Amino acid sequence: MTSLLIRALIFDFDGLILETEEPIYRSWKEVYEAHGVQLPFELWVKTVGSSNQAFHPQLHLEERLGGPLPQDVIDRRVARRVELVLAEPLRPGVVDLAKAARAAAMKVGIASSSSRDWVKNHLERLGIVDLFDCLRCRDDVEHVKPEPDLYLASLDCLGVAATEAVAIEDSPNGVIAAKRAGLRCVAVANRITAGLDLSQADLRLTSLADVTLPQLIEKLGRPR
Repeated sequence: MTSLLIRALIFDFDGLILETEEPIYRSWKEVYEAHGVQLPFELWVKTVGSSNQAFHPQLHLEERLGGPLPQDVIDRRVARRVELVLAEPLRPGVVDLAKAARAAAMKVGIASSSSRDWVKNHLERLGIVDLFDCLRCRDDVEHVKPEPDLYLASLDCLGVAATEAVAIEDSPNGVIAAKRAGLRCVAVANRITAGLDLSQADLRLTSLADVTLPQLIEKLGRPR
């Protein structure tokens, strides 16, 4: 495989560009523990890279408690999430890889199951929004990951075929979505997804900082 065959990189956002997954989990875990209830990790991970449709932490806790959470508890949970997320740096290697792709005249996009406001506001805060040619979020599609809609929408936006693009993901839901859309996929786990099944990815890395763009493409070209 040569770099001429890859015309686009499409990044996930949560847990891949910015470690938001662990802060969100931690903010809910603290609420659960304050009410004497355990937050089941095996249920929580269904939401990672996807949505709350498979598991809704607030509704689950309210069912366990037999009543609604007070609004002040909900507000404090959101504030705690914000506090924890703002303390997180960009994940290693992301900016360098995106810049290398742009320098190589490749397109760079984001496909995220989160809202556009959530993703764009963080990108702007971190000063990297201009690195991306296209942003496709849950607002833009009917179904989020693990369905392929976000990647198909990203391919259309970037003007490339699935065989010309590489997805970079951190979760099983994201990897499945990318593969269903026909893309090659690189998995880079985070603190939440490190123990999950990412075996459907074409390549698994510990960090994006471990490879240059040419090395990444060369590794993807090797037989599995």
